[in-house]
Amino acid sequence: MIDRTAADLLAALTRGDLTSEAVTTAFLQAIRQREPKVQAFLHVDEAGALDQARAIDTRRQGGDAVGPLGGLPIAVKDVLCVRGQPTTCGSKMLAGFRPPYDATVIVKLRRAGAVLLGKTNMDEFAMGSSTENSAFRATRNPWDLGRIPGGSSGGSAAAVAAGEAPLALGSDTGGSIRQPAALCGIAGLKPSYGRVSRYGLIAFASSLDQVGPFAADVTGLAHLLEVIAGHDPLDSTSVDRPVPAYAQTVDQPLRPLTVGVPREYFGGGLDPEVERAVRAALAEYEKLGATVKEVSLPASPHAVATYYLVATAEASSNLARYDGVQYGHRAKDVSGPIADEYGRLVAMYCRTRGEGFGREVKRRIMLGTYALSSGYKDAYYLKALKVRRLIKDDFDRAFAACDVVAGPTAPTAAFPIGEKADDPLAMYLSDIYTISANLAGICGVSIPCGFTKGGLPIGLQLQAAPFEEEKLLRAARMYERATDWHTRRAML
Repeated sequence: MIDRTAADLLAALTRGDLTSEAVTTAFLQAIRQREPKVQAFLHVDEAGALDQARAIDTRRQGGDAVGPLGGLPIAVKDVLCVRGQPTTCGSKMLAGFRPPYDATVIVKLRRAGAVLLGKTNMDEFAMGSSTENSAFRATRNPWDLGRIPGGSSGGSAAAVAAGEAPLALGSDTGGSIRQPAALCGIAGLKPSYGRVSRYGLIAFASSLDQVGPFAADVTGLAHLLEVIAGHDPLDSTSVDRPVPAYAQTVDQPLRPLTVGVPREYFGGGLDPEVERAVRAALAEYEKLGATVKEVSLPASPHAVATYYLVATAEASSNLARYDGVQYGHRAKDVSGPIADEYGRLVAMYCRTRGEGFGREVKRRIMLGTYALSSGYKDAYYLKALKVRRLIKDDFDRAFAACDVVAGPTAPTAAFPIGEKADDPLAMYLSDIYTISANLAGICGVSIPCGFTKGGLPIGLQLQAAPFEEEKLLRAARMYERATDWHTRRAML
């Protein structure tokens, strides 16, 4: 049961061949068996999930509507607020925090009849590319337990890849859905900025963050995106546009289809095995009747520098609230040679943030504070905003000539745990192909397109213009239907 796709399970539930309780029990059993190896979850709500499943079964048996996801289990990244459930953002700063409200996407999942399994591990405050920066544990890649699953949504990706959940939610600030999807051999989608509400998403960089789905295949992505997308009056950045019927159109091929291939995506740093797999995928599109043509994104080499100025500046601002007074952890021991109340207050601030934040979060706060400081804001932050506009303009020109832009999702397959932990720049370059989509506000998807000789998954990234998720999913599904990479499962 746990190897079936979300669409297959949903069809079986709708026909009455399976009950939600049986499906949920199967995935909870998989979690109990596999979690000691994978460590994808920070919290599993076993009793709550079974109660939800039984309630949905009762409604279905009584002839009541159960919603488009009626009875399907789902895992949720620990960056999203779930009422009454531990929500830590992978940080000691929020240890023990239980939100009094649901994020909008959680409200939509409940209305759609999804069964919430629990909260998945992540890099602290979504800052990282490997899920090694969690304050609680390092998640492992189900294909090779000695390697990283990607990040920051590595827990959600690993849960789906390990058969611990058929669907999962993550967040993507610079590739945090697409990169772990690629490294774990599953499908992951970053929607356009404003397509999905950010209300209840604990912020890293507010102009870049976006909630999106993980699934074993593109059809699963379509089902989940259709539920969570749409305007939200609680989020001022949410765009009021109709939500297409993604799940109904995903199997309709795009004809004609023009695939743009940026010449800048095939330079130094790209692993030869990854390049071969991506080139083979492009050849497959040609067999399917698509036109594959070269395009240029000339500002893309500056994307990493631009991202790490914009993102860290916004992080510095967003995380200022965690000071021991307003939110989060508060240092208890402020003893020592402190002369006055002012000194004790400063000591409390310093020790609170020193104890509550991990090394990577501190690094990014300091980088962002420096970039926004007097005398440096014009030279760094404002210039980065100008380059961000150039990156968006590049994509606009590319999409005038093609339907989707294709290339690698990540420059390499999953690397060993700890290999890049002491080399931040090397870690940041893991997102070199994904961060541009966040800077430009466009949508992107990663789907499996092969394996290395060592048996590690490789991802193909497709990107489309803002709010063209329907086109993006259809283009991705065309390749998926013609290949079997998405049917491979990690053996645990």
